[in-house]
Amino acid sequence: MSQEQEREFLFIPDDEGNEEKFEIIYEFEVEDKRYILVTPADTTGDEEEAEVYAFRFEEDGQDMKLYPIEDEEEWDLVEEVFNTLDYEFNQ
Repeated sequence: MSQEQEREFLFIPDDEGNEEKFEIIYEFEVEDKRYILVTPADTTGDEEEAEVYAFRFEEDGQDMKLYPIEDEEEWDLVEEVFNTLDYEFNQ
């Protein structure tokens, strides 16, 4: 059996309404707020160079609503979690 985790994906519409596929890297919760880290699923080349996007999210039944993180304190929190994950993956 493979040790690779099953990958999960999310489709996010762009500015023109076209849905883009993103791989979910990590979900976490802090102080009753939920966050998700995603990366484009169709990237080619060096995975270390892949962009990572972060959103605050809420689930409403089957729907997931994504919200941009605009508060600097929230960004600091998300960045700290990302850096910890990045460090752990690269050990």
